[in-house]
Amino acid sequence: MVRQIFAAVLLSALPVGYTATAQDTGAQERLALEGVAAIVNDQPISYSDVRQRARLLLLSLGGQQPSQEQIQQITGQALEQLIDERLQLEKAAEFEMEIAPEEINSAVDDMARQSGATGDQLKQQLLAAGVNPASLEEQMRAEIAWSRVMSGLYGSRIRISDNQVDDQLNRVRSSLQETQYRISEIFLYAPDEETKSQALQAASSIIEQLNQGADFRIAAQRISSAPTSATGGDMGWISTGDLDPALAQAVEDAPGPGIVGPVSIENGIYILNLASKREPAKLTTKVDLIRLQVTDGNAPDLEAAMEAIETCEDVQSVSNSKSNLRHADLTDIDVEELGAEGKDLVLATEVGQPTEVFAAGRGLAVMYVCRREDGAEALPSRDDLKGRLKDQELSMISERELRDMRREATIIYR
Repeated sequence: MVRQIFAAVLLSALPVGYTATAQDTGAQERLALEGVAAIVNDQPISYSDVRQRARLLLLSLGGQQPSQEQIQQITGQALEQLIDERLQLEKAAEFEMEIAPEEINSAVDDMARQSGATGDQLKQQLLAAGVNPASLEEQMRAEIAWSRVMSGLYGSRIRISDNQVDDQLNRVRSSLQETQYRISEIFLYAPDEETKSQALQAASSIIEQLNQGADFRIAAQRISSAPTSATGGDMGWISTGDLDPALAQAVEDAPGPGIVGPVSIENGIYILNLASKREPAKLTTKVDLIRLQVTDGNAPDLEAAMEAIETCEDVQSVSNSKSNLRHADLTDIDVEELGAEGKDLVLATEVGQPTEVFAAGRGLAVMYVCRREDGAEALPSRDDLKGRLKDQELSMISERELRDMRREATIIYR
């Protein structure tokens, strides 16, 4: 009887005149057995989909194996994410946009590389943890499609004027006269009391994973609804006057660096990572660095690369010569942002030379010091500010578009 009820729910979600194939019939039967968690514009989301995504979200943070209680706590957030993805893919379908398997595999490879693994290794880890890699691939498909649609619709329309950059520089300069905090954020959008209760449960689970060693930057990229998610939640150096009063109070009350929250505000829940604090008008040392990493920890390959590099201009070409080498440009970086260990390494190195070798995830790395400027005012460059302002505006447009789509969609929760 229960199976018949679920089957009726599923069939009611299918378009009129729909003729099922054998494969579709199998999918219907699986959904009927699993149960339907929600229906989005006639498209069902099964409880199995939600459980898979909840486990994936927690595993992707890089912490310990999640418990059943943690998975249960984050199921509400997982369902909301799946609903958003359904709507994003529907929007992409309006433009007949298809994402090639190669693009999805590349995105999975990039995600895996952050923890020193390959895409295939990541998929094997997911399978071992009971997660179908298709859940991750579908998430990547939606992210790529949505980014492409939003960039195509609005990217060329966004214009950042010199006056906007000047105003932002003046705000940054003024904030230097106040105590500042280096903060990253995870925001769980929750516009009503029911979703806020679910978001608080999810936040508790996320914080537990973060305290067990999960990477905050990856968590922000995978879970946060804030525009800063693309940069790992990084808000930069800000004063408490730039924050919502509840967040400002939480930051001021924090005993020191670490995780702050969860903090409830009108439309959601915040988790903050307070990295450091600096007093007003502090001059700093700015550096340009190139990070060279051997992803598989092969020390001889890194040593051979360093022997072949004579100047900073050589790093890219040498890095490109072997598949296990990666390089990244870090331009106009405040040495305080590198942490105590990174700062000591860089300050002990002459310009044009590499630092000592250090561990990076599962690999090894060095940083080439290409420029150092002592006593610099901690201001971002105009190009950096312009890029940030454009990214912020596109992110806010994308967020507004998605929320409008949710209001107009037919979403039935089961």
